[in-house]
Amino acid sequence: MSDDTTNVDADVLDGADGDTARTSLWPGDSGVLADGSRRALLLLLKGPYLSGVERPRSWAALLADERAIRSRLHELFLDLIIDRDDEFAFVRKASTAEFEAPATVRTVSLTFLDTVMLLVLRQAMLAAHGERRVIVGKDEIFDQLRVYDTAVDPVGFEKRLNSSWSNMLNKLRVVHTSGSGDERVEISPVLKLLVDDDRVRALEAEYRNIAQSDEPDAIELDLEWSER
Repeated sequence: MSDDTTNVDADVLDGADGDTARTSLWPGDSGVLADGSRRALLLLLKGPYLSGVERPRSWAALLADERAIRSRLHELFLDLIIDRDDEFAFVRKASTAEFEAPATVRTVSLTFLDTVMLLVLRQAMLAAHGERRVIVGKDEIFDQLRVYDTAVDPVGFEKRLNSSWSNMLNKLRVVHTSGSGDERVEISPVLKLLVDDDRVRALEAEYRNIAQSDEPDAIELDLEWSER
Protein backbone atom coordinates (compact mmCIF):
# COMPACT_ATOMS: atom_id res chain seq x y z
CA MET A 1 0.00 0.00 0.00
CA SER A 2 1.26 3.45 -0.81
CA ASP A 3 2.66 5.46 2.04
CA ASP A 4 0.95 8.58 0.71
CA THR A 5 -1.77 8.26 3.30
CA THR A 6 0.61 7.67 6.16
CA ASN A 7 2.38 10.97 5.48
CA VAL A 8 -0.71 12.85 6.60
CA ASP A 9 -0.58 14.11 10.18
CA ALA A 10 -3.34 12.28 12.06
CA ASP A 11 -3.88 15.34 14.22
CA VAL A 12 -5.43 17.20 11.31
CA LEU A 13 -7.71 14.40 10.21
CA ASP A 14 -10.44 15.32 12.64
CA GLY A 15 -10.39 18.95 11.61
CA ALA A 16 -13.54 20.85 10.78
CA ASP A 17 -14.86 19.40 7.58
CA GLY A 18 -16.81 22.45 6.46
CA ASP A 19 -19.34 21.75 3.77
CA THR A 20 -19.61 17.97 3.87
CA ALA A 21 -22.12 17.98 1.03
CA ARG A 22 -19.52 19.32 -1.39
CA THR A 23 -17.40 16.46 -2.70
CA SER A 24 -15.08 18.31 -5.10
CA LEU A 25 -12.44 19.74 -2.79
CA TRP A 26 -10.01 21.22 -5.30
CA PRO A 27 -9.94 21.94 -9.04
CA GLY A 28 -9.86 18.66 -10.89
CA ASP A 29 -10.80 16.61 -7.83
CA SER A 30 -12.73 13.55 -9.03
CA GLY A 31 -13.40 12.12 -5.58
CA VAL A 32 -16.99 11.47 -4.62
CA LEU A 33 -16.66 11.30 -0.84
CA ALA A 34 -17.30 14.33 1.35
CA ASP A 35 -14.37 15.84 3.21
CA GLY A 36 -15.24 14.23 6.57
CA SER A 37 -15.69 10.81 4.97
CA ARG A 38 -12.30 11.02 3.29
CA ARG A 39 -10.70 11.84 6.65
CA ALA A 40 -12.41 8.85 8.24
CA LEU A 41 -11.20 6.65 5.38
CA LEU A 42 -7.65 7.92 5.85
CA LEU A 43 -7.73 7.17 9.57
CA LEU A 44 -8.87 3.62 8.86
CA LEU A 45 -6.02 3.14 6.39
CA LYS A 46 -3.46 4.65 8.75
CA GLY A 47 -4.64 2.32 11.49
CA PRO A 48 -4.49 0.54 13.69
CA TYR A 49 -8.10 1.65 14.28
CA LEU A 50 -10.49 4.59 14.35
CA SER A 51 -11.85 5.36 17.80
CA GLY A 52 -15.14 7.21 18.16
CA VAL A 53 -14.06 8.44 21.58
CA GLU A 54 -10.78 9.87 20.31
CA ARG A 55 -12.09 11.18 16.99
CA PRO A 56 -15.81 11.86 17.28
CA ARG A 57 -16.14 13.86 14.03
CA SER A 58 -14.52 11.19 11.91
CA TRP A 59 -16.54 8.52 13.73
CA ALA A 60 -19.77 10.38 12.92
CA ALA A 61 -18.68 10.75 9.28
CA LEU A 62 -17.92 7.02 9.10
CA LEU A 63 -21.36 6.05 10.37
CA ALA A 64 -23.09 8.59 8.14
CA ASP A 65 -21.22 7.45 5.02
CA GLU A 66 -20.52 3.83 5.95
CA ARG A 67 -21.78 2.31 2.71
CA ALA A 68 -19.60 4.50 0.45
CA ILE A 69 -16.52 4.10 2.67
CA ARG A 70 -17.01 0.33 2.84
CA SER A 71 -17.22 0.30 -0.97
CA ARG A 72 -13.94 2.22 -1.29
CA LEU A 73 -12.26 -0.27 1.04
CA HIS A 74 -13.62 -3.21 -0.94
CA GLU A 75 -11.87 -1.79 -3.99
CA LEU A 76 -8.65 -2.22 -2.01
CA PHE A 77 -9.56 -5.79 -0.98
CA LEU A 78 -10.23 -4.65 2.58
CA ASP A 79 -13.12 -5.36 4.94
CA LEU A 80 -14.43 -2.78 7.40
CA ILE A 81 -14.99 -4.04 10.95
CA ILE A 82 -17.19 -1.84 13.16
CA ASP A 83 -18.11 -2.17 16.83
CA ARG A 84 -20.88 0.38 17.39
CA ASP A 85 -21.23 -0.35 21.10
CA ASP A 86 -17.61 0.42 21.97
CA GLU A 87 -17.19 2.87 19.06
CA PHE A 88 -14.19 1.67 17.12
CA ALA A 89 -13.54 0.46 13.60
CA PHE A 90 -10.61 -0.98 11.70
CA VAL A 91 -9.81 -2.67 8.41
CA ARG A 92 -8.38 -6.03 7.60
CA LYS A 93 -7.68 -8.02 4.46
CA ALA A 94 -10.87 -9.27 2.83
CA SER A 95 -11.43 -12.93 3.59
CA THR A 96 -13.15 -15.00 0.95
CA ALA A 97 -13.09 -18.58 -0.23
CA GLU A 98 -13.59 -17.41 -3.82
CA PHE A 99 -10.06 -16.14 -4.38
CA GLU A 100 -6.90 -15.08 -2.57
CA ALA A 101 -7.08 -11.34 -1.98
CA PRO A 102 -3.77 -9.46 -2.22
CA ALA A 103 -2.34 -8.03 0.98
CA THR A 104 -3.09 -4.31 1.15
CA VAL A 105 -2.34 -3.67 4.83
CA ARG A 106 0.94 -4.21 6.56
CA THR A 107 1.59 -7.22 8.68
CA VAL A 108 2.82 -6.49 12.18
CA SER A 109 5.43 -8.95 13.33
CA LEU A 110 5.23 -9.59 17.04
CA THR A 111 7.71 -11.35 19.21
CA PHE A 112 6.68 -14.29 21.31
CA LEU A 113 6.59 -12.05 24.38
CA ASP A 114 4.49 -9.41 22.55
CA THR A 115 1.97 -12.07 21.65
CA VAL A 116 1.77 -13.57 25.11
CA MET A 117 1.30 -10.09 26.59
CA LEU A 118 -1.56 -9.48 24.13
CA LEU A 119 -3.24 -12.67 25.26
CA VAL A 120 -2.78 -11.85 28.97
CA LEU A 121 -4.38 -8.43 28.38
CA ARG A 122 -7.21 -10.04 26.42
CA GLN A 123 -7.81 -12.52 29.21
CA ALA A 124 -7.93 -9.69 31.78
CA MET A 125 -10.53 -7.91 29.66
CA LEU A 126 -12.68 -11.01 29.25
CA ALA A 127 -12.47 -11.73 32.98
CA ALA A 128 -13.91 -8.27 33.65
CA HIS A 129 -16.95 -8.86 31.44
CA GLY A 130 -19.58 -6.19 32.08
CA GLU A 131 -17.15 -3.63 33.48
CA ARG A 132 -17.27 -0.28 31.69
CA ARG A 133 -13.51 0.20 31.98
CA VAL A 134 -10.86 -2.46 32.54
CA ILE A 135 -7.81 -1.07 34.33
CA VAL A 136 -4.70 -3.16 34.90
CA GLY A 137 -1.27 -2.47 36.34
CA LYS A 138 1.97 -2.91 34.48
CA ASP A 139 3.43 -4.90 37.37
CA GLU A 140 0.55 -7.40 37.51
CA ILE A 141 0.85 -8.05 33.76
CA PHE A 142 4.62 -8.46 34.05
CA ASP A 143 4.20 -10.86 36.99
CA GLN A 144 2.05 -13.16 34.85
CA LEU A 145 4.74 -13.21 32.18
CA ARG A 146 7.69 -13.98 34.42
CA VAL A 147 6.98 -17.66 33.99
CA TYR A 148 8.62 -17.23 30.57
CA ASP A 149 11.83 -15.85 32.11
CA THR A 150 14.57 -18.36 31.49
CA ALA A 151 16.66 -16.77 34.30
CA VAL A 152 19.67 -16.77 31.98
CA ASP A 153 19.53 -13.01 31.58
CA PRO A 154 17.00 -11.46 34.01
CA VAL A 155 18.05 -7.91 33.10
CA GLY A 156 17.55 -8.66 29.43
CA PHE A 157 14.16 -10.22 30.14
CA GLU A 158 13.07 -7.05 31.98
CA LYS A 159 14.09 -4.98 28.95
CA ARG A 160 12.06 -7.22 26.67
CA LEU A 161 9.04 -6.89 28.95
CA ASN A 162 9.33 -3.11 28.82
CA SER A 163 9.75 -3.20 25.04
CA SER A 164 6.56 -5.28 24.67
CA TRP A 165 4.73 -2.94 27.05
CA SER A 166 5.78 0.01 24.86
CA ASN A 167 4.45 -1.81 21.80
CA MET A 168 1.08 -2.31 23.52
CA LEU A 169 0.91 1.43 24.27
CA ASN A 170 2.38 3.07 21.21
CA LYS A 171 2.38 0.64 18.30
CA LEU A 172 -0.73 -1.48 18.72
CA ARG A 173 -2.56 1.02 20.94
CA VAL A 174 -4.46 -1.73 22.76
CA VAL A 175 -3.86 -0.03 26.12
CA HIS A 176 -4.04 3.62 27.14
CA THR A 177 -2.77 5.47 30.17
CA SER A 178 -5.55 5.53 32.75
CA GLY A 179 -4.91 9.08 33.90
CA SER A 180 -4.14 7.98 37.46
CA GLY A 181 -0.54 9.17 37.20
CA ASP A 182 0.93 5.72 37.77
CA GLU A 183 1.67 2.86 35.39
CA ARG A 184 -1.85 1.47 35.37
CA VAL A 185 -3.52 1.40 31.94
CA GLU A 186 -6.97 0.94 30.48
CA ILE A 187 -7.39 -1.95 28.04
CA SER A 188 -9.03 -0.85 24.80
CA PRO A 189 -12.12 -2.88 23.83
CA VAL A 190 -10.69 -3.03 20.30
CA LEU A 191 -8.49 -5.87 21.56
CA LYS A 192 -11.40 -8.32 21.56
CA LEU A 193 -11.75 -7.94 17.78
CA LEU A 194 -8.11 -7.43 16.86
CA VAL A 195 -7.38 -10.72 18.61
CA ASP A 196 -10.63 -12.59 18.07
CA ASP A 197 -11.42 -16.23 18.85
CA ASP A 198 -10.18 -17.45 15.45
CA ARG A 199 -6.86 -15.68 15.96
CA VAL A 200 -6.49 -17.07 19.46
CA ARG A 201 -6.95 -20.59 18.09
CA ALA A 202 -4.28 -19.87 15.46
CA LEU A 203 -1.94 -18.59 18.16
CA GLU A 204 -2.52 -21.68 20.26
CA ALA A 205 -1.41 -23.76 17.29
CA GLU A 206 1.70 -21.59 17.02
CA TYR A 207 2.38 -22.10 20.73
CA ARG A 208 2.39 -25.83 20.25
CA ASN A 209 5.10 -25.34 17.62
CA ILE A 210 6.97 -22.97 19.92
CA ALA A 211 6.91 -25.50 22.73
CA GLN A 212 8.70 -27.94 20.44
CA SER A 213 11.28 -25.38 19.32
CA ASP A 214 14.81 -25.18 20.67
CA GLU A 215 14.77 -21.41 20.20
CA PRO A 216 11.32 -20.14 21.20
CA ASP A 217 12.50 -16.54 21.51
CA ALA A 218 13.53 -16.55 17.87
CA ILE A 219 10.00 -17.20 16.69
CA GLU A 220 7.89 -14.25 15.59
CA LEU A 221 4.15 -14.28 15.07
CA ASP A 222 2.39 -12.12 12.49
CA LEU A 223 -0.84 -10.26 13.09
CA GLU A 224 -2.37 -8.42 10.19
CA TRP A 225 -4.02 -5.06 10.50
CA SER A 226 -3.49 -1.57 9.26
CA GLU A 227 -0.47 0.00 10.92
CA ARG A 228 0.67 3.60 11.35
